Amino acid sequence: MEKEGIYPFTVEAYLTDFRGKATLAMIGNCLIHAASQHASSRGFGFGDMAGRHTAWVLSRLAIELQVYPRAGERLVVRTWISEVGRLATHRCFELSDGEGRIFGYARSTWAAIDLESRRPTLLDAPALNPYLSDRLCPIEPPMKIQPVEQGSPEETFRVRYSDLDINGHLNSMKYIEHFLDLFGREEFEAHDITRLDIAYQAEGRYGMELRLFRRETAEGHFALAACCGEKSICRAAVRWG
Repeated sequence: MEKEGIYPFTVEAYLTDFRGKATLAMIGNCLIHAASQHASSRGFGFGDMAGRHTAWVLSRLAIELQVYPRAGERLVVRTWISEVGRLATHRCFELSDGEGRIFGYARSTWAAIDLESRRPTLLDAPALNPYLSDRLCPIEPPMKIQPVEQGSPEETFRVRYSDLDINGHLNSMKYIEHFLDLFGREEFEAHDITRLDIAYQAEGRYGMELRLFRRETAEGHFALAACCGEKSICRAAVRWG
């Protein structure tokens, strides 16, 4: 079995934004789909994990993009495992167009949790190690994000049915959508986000009211947070190009 997986997608018009460009959430979903397919074909996918009463959860993600693919264009995701630890695996992604031109990379950290206790569980490292690849990923790992949860929130929302994923918590890409809604249309008309970092700290559950915070930390750099009460459950950072 090959250590790396290659998965092609087409950017459908209904998955683009008002500019006709793929959204970060759409690209993120392609990454998750590629990771899921790669894991499933190697014996550690969703069904395999469920049989052991465990599940993968995305802990951290960093995406860097030079351009955004447009409606009708091809998006090809190459993925591989770069590191296996006791409690988490590190997975990388390379993004290219239909002509093989690379336009982005991503790095991610995945933890395994026990479905009953919802706490981290030990990984079967010997079973995962054969799929480790030495392919390089030239972007920095997900960075530490500054706390910004203070003052008045920019927005609030309550977690509803359409926000939930198969594990019953707030879908990881829904956080990205809500965070990006803190920026106006005019900002997307003038620029693109060239890097996104996101750290998932706790589960967002049905009925939770979340407060969203945003602070500019440097020109074109923003730190973001989603909080339940006084507790941050997710932090993110974006860099505009």
